[in-house]
Amino acid sequence: MQQKSIERGRITARVSLSIQEKIQEAADLTGATLNQFLVQSALERAEQLIERETIISLTHKDAAMLFDMLQKQSPPNSILAKASERYKNEVKSGSLNTTVRSDI
Repeated sequence: MQQKSIERGRITARVSLSIQEKIQEAADLTGATLNQFLVQSALERAEQLIERETIISLTHKDAAMLFDMLQKQSPPNSILAKASERYKNEVKSGSLNTTVRSDI
């Protein structure tokens, strides 16, 4: 059975000796190599940042306000009312135009 080769990238960083020693100490405490520790730490932080930036968080008060707004029916504004009337007229007349209008 042939194994698929995994493409790998390389990340390098130059740091002061004191920073390297501190990171090495943390890696030693976890039983990981310096490289393993750096990769795992960077990956965890990346996942946290991605999650924070892609998930919308609402307080209970914010969520209640949003759901309330979604449940309330607002009267249509003039543009929506005109579009709805135009659509009804085109359906009745059989001349429904499927092209996108830019004057709406």
